[in-house]
Amino acid sequence: MGMRERVTTALKQAMKDKATLRLATLRLINAAIKDRDIAERGNGNEDGVGDTEVLAILGKMAKQRQESARQYEEAGRLDLAERELAEIEVIEDFLPRKLNEDEVAKAIDAIISDVGADSIRDMGKIMGALKAKYTGQMDFGSVGPMVKDRLS
Repeated sequence: MGMRERVTTALKQAMKDKATLRLATLRLINAAIKDRDIAERGNGNEDGVGDTEVLAILGKMAKQRQESARQYEEAGRLDLAERELAEIEVIEDFLPRKLNEDEVAKAIDAIISDVGADSIRDMGKIMGALKAKYTGQMDFGSVGPMVKDRLS
């Protein structure tokens, strides 16, 4: 079952269960996917986005909510922070398990050897391969410096 089907099935189940927060979050996910579909159609891709792009959308949504929750906590708005954290839980139901540091290091080493990278100039190839294979499983903001260290 693809990501779209999983979201749609969960949306229908949330309606049946009358789970308002889960339903609202799933509707936001659906809207984000449809927005990206519309943008892709404008670029000539009539099929819309695939599962990899959906995972990227979900990862971005989770990261946005994490930042919002942090800002709400700093401002003393714990009620809003709790809501953001609850939305993150719903989004993470659809994301693959995050890799730990050792697994990330092994993945980086494997991609470096697959690509045959030997200098910092190959960083773009490595990051592209990592994003293609591990979207949603690692934070690419922290992976970049790790790749740079391995190549220098």
